[in-house]
Amino acid sequence: MTTSPLSRRSLLRGGAAGGLGIVVAGSLEAIAGPVAARPACRPAAGYGDLVPDPAGLLALPPGFSYTVVAQAGATLLESGQPTPSDADGTGCFRGPHGSVLVNNHEIGGDEPYPVPALPGLTYDPGARGGTTTIEVDRHGRRLREYVSVAGTHNNCAGGITPWGTWLTCEETEQRAGGRYLKDHGYVFEVDPHDRSANTGPLPLTFLGRYSHEAVAVDPYTHSIYLTEDASGPNGLYFRWTPPPGFRAGKGALRALAQRPDGGSLAAMRCLRGDAHVADLSEATTPGTRYRVEWVEVPDRDARTVSVRKQFTDAEVTRSRKLEGAWWGDGGAYFVASYARHDDGSANEHDGQVWFYDPRRQTVTLKTVFGVNTDPEADTGNYDGPDNITVSPYGGVILAEDGEGVSHLVGVTEQGKAYPLARNELNDSEFTGPTFSADGRTLFANIQSPGYVFAITGPWGRPSNAHR
Repeated sequence: MTTSPLSRRSLLRGGAAGGLGIVVAGSLEAIAGPVAARPACRPAAGYGDLVPDPAGLLALPPGFSYTVVAQAGATLLESGQPTPSDADGTGCFRGPHGSVLVNNHEIGGDEPYPVPALPGLTYDPGARGGTTTIEVDRHGRRLREYVSVAGTHNNCAGGITPWGTWLTCEETEQRAGGRYLKDHGYVFEVDPHDRSANTGPLPLTFLGRYSHEAVAVDPYTHSIYLTEDASGPNGLYFRWTPPPGFRAGKGALRALAQRPDGGSLAAMRCLRGDAHVADLSEATTPGTRYRVEWVEVPDRDARTVSVRKQFTDAEVTRSRKLEGAWWGDGGAYFVASYARHDDGSANEHDGQVWFYDPRRQTVTLKTVFGVNTDPEADTGNYDGPDNITVSPYGGVILAEDGEGVSHLVGVTEQGKAYPLARNELNDSEFTGPTFSADGRTLFANIQSPGYVFAITGPWGRPSNAHR
């Protein structure tokens, strides 16, 4: 999920020569005292060793299987065009026959299969990204696939809302000009059930214009927490607070975007006691907890200066590669994919999972992956976590977007990592892990050449036993 001409894998290949080369993690529920200091991410059995796939697509644990729901360029939308390229963040909703998926397409350049610019559903005909909606039955078989939003740019991740919609995020700061008729770098709301509600796509400008990655929505206060995937300087973590009297529900955000009182957008500042924390990579031990303050964004639409450049390093806390986000356990999980000294980070790592607690106004490092010195070897070392979802069976599932072998990685509540799936086709990243409402199916994507999978099997709480 990067807009740079250099892929994340290339960046990691150049920076992975040093470091500890270990994985360190702590509990995903509560880390305190001596427990936090233990190097706890020893191999966990999870659901068992992965079984090679004769079809050469997806290796899964024993008893698990997959269905190909959609494939870029191979399956067809109901409008007759091929399924678009680069499936990314995905939201899953309960449907009349099973599940409804809203699938982002991170299309920003010359990918072979754009999201068709259909009348009424297109924001900017010069942009080729957007979302498709896929209806599947209870066995993961595709029933219907259609364009839900078109004409957006580099739709990366996003997040589900408590009122049953999907927020799709543009990871870009593209201005109008050339082939682009409108500014980009916004969040759009997508209704998974009512296609007509998506006509005339409207950017939620109050959420800011920057390289959006993902969002997590507080179901109680309806505050929205947002990650920014950017560099030079590194990105920020944001909180949007709704205006007084805001009543959440379908269409409420869209209506708010047409009013001048769009709530407040603020960037996170972390403190260790009274000491300012300039970068999240300063934390190296699971259980590290910082107090959080929020600093108002001066110009959220970045008319002259990028949002992250409107702050000095002394005012906010930055992080390289802020990626996936998910609401669960009463707070917002979010991911920092990796950090290197040469990108301005204080310390190097190959992934952090953080948890923001809105009641305590704290952020806690739940899991950290040490630099993976041998990413081509499938030996239980992981790097570059990206999208995240909270598992109904405990812990979280991470989509690996690092160097070498690519996995869906589970992390247990005890902080132990295990492989849930392996890309047998190539080294493309996994994206969009999300469970069906009944917890029986995990949907996930291989971004290139573009597969959407429905994964089923003997789900349960993953084992924490040593191999």
